[in-house]
Amino acid sequence: MRCIAHALKTGTSAGNRWRMLSGRSLIPHLLLTILLLPSAHTLAQDSVSPSQIRELKEQIAEIDDWLKDAEEERSELEQTLVRSEQEISRLTRERRELRQQITAQRRRLADLNAQEAELSITLNRQRQSLRQQIRAAWMAGDTPTIKVLLNEVDPENIARTMTYYEYLSRDTVERLEAFHASLRALQETQQQASATQLRLSSLEQDVAQRQRNLESSKAQRERTLVALRSDINSRQSQRETLEADRVRLEKLLREVEAAIASIPAPNESQPFRSLRSKLPWPSQGTVLRNYGESLAQGRLSHNGLLLATNSDADVKAVHYGRVVFANWLRGFGLLTIVDHGDGYMSLYGHSSSLLTSPGDWVAAGQTIAIAGQTGGTDQPAVYFEIRHNGTPQNPNRWLARR
Repeated sequence: MRCIAHALKTGTSAGNRWRMLSGRSLIPHLLLTILLLPSAHTLAQDSVSPSQIRELKEQIAEIDDWLKDAEEERSELEQTLVRSEQEISRLTRERRELRQQITAQRRRLADLNAQEAELSITLNRQRQSLRQQIRAAWMAGDTPTIKVLLNEVDPENIARTMTYYEYLSRDTVERLEAFHASLRALQETQQQASATQLRLSSLEQDVAQRQRNLESSKAQRERTLVALRSDINSRQSQRETLEADRVRLEKLLREVEAAIASIPAPNESQPFRSLRSKLPWPSQGTVLRNYGESLAQGRLSHNGLLLATNSDADVKAVHYGRVVFANWLRGFGLLTIVDHGDGYMSLYGHSSSLLTSPGDWVAAGQTIAIAGQTGGTDQPAVYFEIRHNGTPQNPNRWLARR
């Protein structure tokens, strides 16, 4: 209350205070909402919290709900990432073991190939030896045994020679059969080893693909988690800003109410409500934009009149009242707000110079500002608005015909 009372006495201090408050992106809009609330007498009778503070609290509650859900989602994502990392670790170990088995199978297959080569050489030798024996027997004629018997004189030699031939043939055949059996077994083992190697290679490829898929999913979850953490930090910062705004606005509202209520309006002032269609125009000029015209592609409507005027035209108060705001405000430029009592206020925006300070009493028709093009207009203009208990009124119903 002290800072507002001091601001009402010194325009510079008030300007610094309002400039400080309007520096935040949310403050100007809410500050204007506060200033356009019902007048001090109406506020004193109203025990309900002002709507803009309720809206702030609702926004804070919504952010709290969002943060709760986001924290749960972040926790779930982090747990999923832990499981993914554990699964990737398991697959890495499994893939390593499969590679070791593939390497062992390759070594075994190489050994089997070497054994097959040796057996093939031995088998070829045995086959060559058998061919020579068969050829020798064929060269000896159809009855090699008889010839052997006739050629031997000693009966003991005959028996020994016959036994030798018999064992020699039997041994050769048995060895050939054994080599064939070993070769067949070796080839079967080779086929099994090759099949095992192919199976292990297929398993290794499958594990590798699963590992790549997991790593891709993990990377996506990590990106999602980073974005979520950023959103959480942003929302937390937004919540802190809103909470600070709420505290400041509640304090400011109390101070504004106390400051306005501390100075009663003069008794001789004619009630604003009795001046419908009688108010003087705030400035000379033509209407550029009328009350109720659509803004922002139909999402908003114009709350006042925009008058095209000269850059040095006077901006005049439409009725007796007290200046409660005189400073720059985003979207309005240099703005003056006059409280006329009974919940009525008038606004005058886009001025190039302000001639009053908060706390000043002004008379109807008194010049309170110089027209300009501050606040984003592309030509000199005056923005004029009337509000009752914070609700925009159609100025055309209040201004006199001209």
